[in-house]
Amino acid sequence: MPETTEIHGRCDSPFEGVRDVFQQAFERGDELGASVCVTVEGETVVDLYGGYADDARTQPWRPDSLVNVFSTTKGMTTLCALRLVEEGLLDVDAPVARYWPEFAAAGKADLPVRYLLSHRAGLAAIQKPLPAGSLYNWTTMTEALAEQAPWWTPGEAHGYHALSFGFLVGEVVRRISGMSLGNYFREQFAEPLGLDFHIGLPEAHEPRVSPLVQGPVHAEDGTDLFAQIMADPESLLAKAFINPPMLPTDANTREWREAEIPAANGHGTASALARIYGALALGGEIDGVHVLSSEIIERARQEQCLGKDLILPVVSRFGLGFQMPPAEEPVGPNFKVFGHAGAGGSYGQADPENRMSFGYTMNLMHSGVWLVDPRPRALLRAVYAAMA
Repeated sequence: MPETTEIHGRCDSPFEGVRDVFQQAFERGDELGASVCVTVEGETVVDLYGGYADDARTQPWRPDSLVNVFSTTKGMTTLCALRLVEEGLLDVDAPVARYWPEFAAAGKADLPVRYLLSHRAGLAAIQKPLPAGSLYNWTTMTEALAEQAPWWTPGEAHGYHALSFGFLVGEVVRRISGMSLGNYFREQFAEPLGLDFHIGLPEAHEPRVSPLVQGPVHAEDGTDLFAQIMADPESLLAKAFINPPMLPTDANTREWREAEIPAANGHGTASALARIYGALALGGEIDGVHVLSSEIIERARQEQCLGKDLILPVVSRFGLGFQMPPAEEPVGPNFKVFGHAGAGGSYGQADPENRMSFGYTMNLMHSGVWLVDPRPRALLRAVYAAMA
């Protein structure tokens, strides 16, 4: 029987049900260390944390514990592109090659930026084998993607660009701004908002990082996504995730943490996710800090694609860079919410209709056939019940 875990932090009285759900996850053994944060009208109503930052259970999880959030990073990368759209420096309907001339190779001269943001570019993977370590070399990755021909006719279907999304969008940001994606995010968003979120983690923050721990596989046959990838290394699914070669344990290395992999290696806290999505839930500004205009936010949350994903074995739905819930997988009563989830469980979202935001981070990785882990979905059910 798992030991009783003390839950720390604050929780306004109407949201005690969120604390109960959070506590129960620890008691079931579904959590090792985790945080959840919720804002309503820009004010924090839930900010809870508990458990351990290490598998040996010797270090307590702290309110400032950092963890790799995998694809939850994509939401932050999206913000960088949208800021350039707002400033009139990026047109999502213009060809990518306008900003990145080399991208025109292999029949991509007319491929619009919109397709990069909505996973419709057909560039979910690189065909030629890349050597180990290439993921940490920006030039290697972007040159390979510029040379790559689309795997399907761009715009006619969508498939999750698991790792390539960050390099594709990030290179457009770099070409326009002259800054790396990580530096651009830091200057434009993290520093003005006081966000504890990093794309390319400085070594000074290493003592606060909680290593990821492989947790349960939620599948009747015990086969998780990684097992499916390894079963056929030549499949498009495999190439999307492990070309260049990558192991789940790589995320716990300094090499991974210090690189800029804008689709997958953001490190942050639940409160950072809740704060920036809180700004979006309020129309683009919080505490006097401008994030995005309400017009750009509305454009970004317009559905771009819905249906069977050509990479993941799910139905997926995307706006401009943000995930949106399909009917098959609700994350609450509002299907207009937007945000992004990450492998293993992390999640952040904005709900402008309810002026609510949500952030969840954890170190115990769960895997299953879903877009959003059941743990944050359960927490969100409790949030919406409290707001009903």
